[in-house]
Amino acid sequence: MKMPKLPGGAMRQMMEQAQRMMEEAQRFEEEMDKLQVHATAGGGVVKATVNGKGVLMALEISPDVIDPSDPEMLQDLIVSAVREAQTQAENLRVERMSQLTGGLGLDKLGLPF
Repeated sequence: MKMPKLPGGAMRQMMEQAQRMMEEAQRFEEEMDKLQVHATAGGGVVKATVNGKGVLMALEISPDVIDPSDPEMLQDLIVSAVREAQTQAENLRVERMSQLTGGLGLDKLGLPF
């Protein structure tokens, strides 16, 4: 099946639009790398920081919560703080992607950006 030819101006406009979308996607990815999301657990004794892609960047643990006789409690607090930070980062990512796509429905295509 042959693809219909587009007029020269329409093709150029489509290519320019695709280029703009690629540039915006690149800026979005850079923004997500720089974005920091913080979450705490145990009343703030464990603090996790992830970037906008959900990658753990930092973990702070108050010395007061370190109990050698109960490592499971500390483990649970760490997992809780990291998961919460990752959930918040994912929610921000989805929200900002929705703003970027401007309601074009591109977010429903399952694209990795």
